[in-house]
Amino acid sequence: MKAAAPNALHNGEPVQLGDIPVPTITDFRERVLQACEGGSRIAALFGQPAADGNTRLFAVMASDVKGQLALWSAMVPDHYPALTPSCAQAQGFERELAEQWGVHPDGHPWLKPVRYHHSYREGHDAWGRSAKSPIQPGVTDFFAMGGDEVHEVAVGPVHAGIIEPGHFRFQCHGEQVYHLEIALGYQHRGVERALVGGPNKRTIPFMETLAGDTTVGHTLAYCEAVEALAGVDAPARAQALRAIALELERLANHTGDLGALADDVGYLPTASYCGRIRGDFLNLTALLCGNRFGRGLIRPGGALFDLEPARQSQMVERLAQARQDVTSAVELLWNSSSVRSRFENAGPVSRETALELGLVGLAARASGIERDVRAQFPSGLYRFAQIPVSSYHSGTVFARAYVRWMEIQRSLAFISDQLQALPHGPVRAEIGPLAPQHLVVSLTEGWRGEICHVATTDATGRFAHYKVVDPSFHNWMGLTLALRNQQISDFPLCNKSFNLSYCGHDL
Repeated sequence: MKAAAPNALHNGEPVQLGDIPVPTITDFRERVLQACEGGSRIAALFGQPAADGNTRLFAVMASDVKGQLALWSAMVPDHYPALTPSCAQAQGFERELAEQWGVHPDGHPWLKPVRYHHSYREGHDAWGRSAKSPIQPGVTDFFAMGGDEVHEVAVGPVHAGIIEPGHFRFQCHGEQVYHLEIALGYQHRGVERALVGGPNKRTIPFMETLAGDTTVGHTLAYCEAVEALAGVDAPARAQALRAIALELERLANHTGDLGALADDVGYLPTASYCGRIRGDFLNLTALLCGNRFGRGLIRPGGALFDLEPARQSQMVERLAQARQDVTSAVELLWNSSSVRSRFENAGPVSRETALELGLVGLAARASGIERDVRAQFPSGLYRFAQIPVSSYHSGTVFARAYVRWMEIQRSLAFISDQLQALPHGPVRAEIGPLAPQHLVVSLTEGWRGEICHVATTDATGRFAHYKVVDPSFHNWMGLTLALRNQQISDFPLCNKSFNLSYCGHDL
């Protein structure tokens, strides 16, 4: 392989921290914006404390066309010219930088905290908040419209259902939504901060519970990062088992979401069937490793569980039955004209808007963007066994539902193929010490979309910093814009069509 430029790397390729260019903040900003103008997107933008008291910024830029990552870094004191006015997808990342490190992005058009917690640094964040005075007047004010017959509808953060807190505030004229503002982060868990100094006995439990419905996706991203830093490849059989678990996680969540979407429009046959079939896919994961969510299966170096011939045959049989059942249930959905009429015009997000916001996963693919880590930044088994990218053009609730259905069919076919041809050999390799003073970017296509883990190590090979970007962090703003000029009664349907994570955003 041709040697990459110092700032260029591939998914799962470690690089020495000393080899990462550190231009001035002006050059850093220009290069990030040039990359965005050239078709790249921001996979991660975060800060790390530097020895001189400044903050070191890192930007991970992803080029879907080239299948390559670019890494830029710069030192900043307490402020810098904001990227957001020229690159909208940076808005959440820059608000997070202001909150965590007290670095003010000058010119940010709507600088508000993304979570409710105090700065990682001693003292204050960019708004003057501290641990003793976490709220300052004006910092958390919501956007408000004026005018006759304009009214405001506030939902949450406490909800009637068993979900985490999130606040949704609508500016409406009659039934029409002019603007939706979303406030999250009411229960900041501090997971990223707790990962510093690892890996240790707590690290895997943290990874498996970053987002409970994405146990396999986040744990896989972490393990591939550790393996890269240790210079170890998981055995081929382990890679196959990991991919099977990842696709089972996708099947369970997509099936459950289609059932929930059916329930939101009052179509009970599909809603009832999919709830049960989701359990069938979860039980297949339990057959693989003893846990319905995949906890305990994936570990650095491979997998903790193997699949002997008897359980392998049982999985093939049960998967075939689940395929038949889910096909029958979902076809009922598409054959109902009343369901299609509710889905087809609700919550549109154009391709241009999705590109501008940097949406990922099925939310991007439903807007006609063929963006999938498994195809463009493949790792593990996906380097050798591809799954076609599923996309649709309209960006509506129907598109997000139909992309789920296409992915269900392709994941079923993929798992069936892998079960018929599992590689022989061990399922785990030994992991040695991690390379000191290195950085690695690990991308995985979770069921919601791109999961990005970035780990840096100190002089002893322990984690100096660990950054997690869940796909929900990119996609919440997509939900906001999907509600523009829609009926407020369509909010539950649009919200479920994205089905984003509160806890994955609140790390």
